[in-house]
Amino acid sequence: MRSMRAAIPDKAPGRAHTGEMRLTVWVRPGSARPGVGGEHDGALVVRVSPRAVDGQATAAALAAIAEAFGVRRVAGPVSRKKIVDVAGADQAVLDQLRAR
Repeated sequence: MRSMRAAIPDKAPGRAHTGEMRLTVWVRPGSARPGVGGEHDGALVVRVSPRAVDGQATAAALAAIAEAFGVRRVAGPVSRKKIVDVAGADQAVLDQLRAR
């Protein structure tokens, strides 16, 4: 999937987080500098320290995405390129993360 899709309902006044966002994520396990930001082939890049062993990189990536968006948790599959649903995500946060 080349482009990111975001399904965000109408924003109610005073609400910072407004629903669920589906986005494509590219995980880079074993990174010396973990973080969320940048773009790889249309996907948001998530760099994590753990190697891709026993789901450790996936767990770290999902936790990093949740922290970046300021939400409690994120659900997603076990593969380097993921499509994840972020409940309560804000489009402005995604735009900032992709621009890093």
